[in-house]
Amino acid sequence: MSLSLRDQLLKAGLVNEKQAKQVSKQKQKQQRLEHKGQAEKDDSQREAALKAQAEKLARDQELNRQQQEKAQKKALAAQVKQLIESSRLPRLNGEDYYNFVDDKKVKRIAVNPMLRDKLSRGTLAIARLDGKYELIPREAALKVQEREPQRIVLLNVASEVPDDEDDPYKDYVVPDDLMW
Repeated sequence: MSLSLRDQLLKAGLVNEKQAKQVSKQKQKQQRLEHKGQAEKDDSQREAALKAQAEKLARDQELNRQQQEKAQKKALAAQVKQLIESSRLPRLNGEDYYNFVDDKKVKRIAVNPMLRDKLSRGTLAIARLDGKYELIPREAALKVQEREPQRIVLLNVASEVPDDEDDPYKDYVVPDDLMW
């Protein structure tokens, strides 16, 4: 048979009979006053439990937010990958290359004269996909740029040459072999 804490303390000699009776009288007095509403209850344990529960709830909400953010980024990356894959132009094998800068390094991609012209006019763009470079139309590049701007390596500004009526040299053709 196990002894109560009071009996164990008495038996060990840590408290005497007088101290044990005084503690039990104080406890009974406190209970009576609490019952009558004259004394405040000791809610420190309850408050500590509520505080711990609130902290746990805040921590859980933060973890949930981080997981949602991570899932959102993953979904966005999947959308961008699908967009690039679905709109990319077929790769060319040729001797003509278009040079561009990516991460302070000069890279190149095989093109033909028509693709080179479209790249320089801004109707085509170069996007990075899985360590390779793909040619995609401007509309797809703008959608990719909204979602992940770092994927677009080159997107020239689409500029049309305005016809200037006041240009005094509009009737003169510049020769191709002109040397400066």
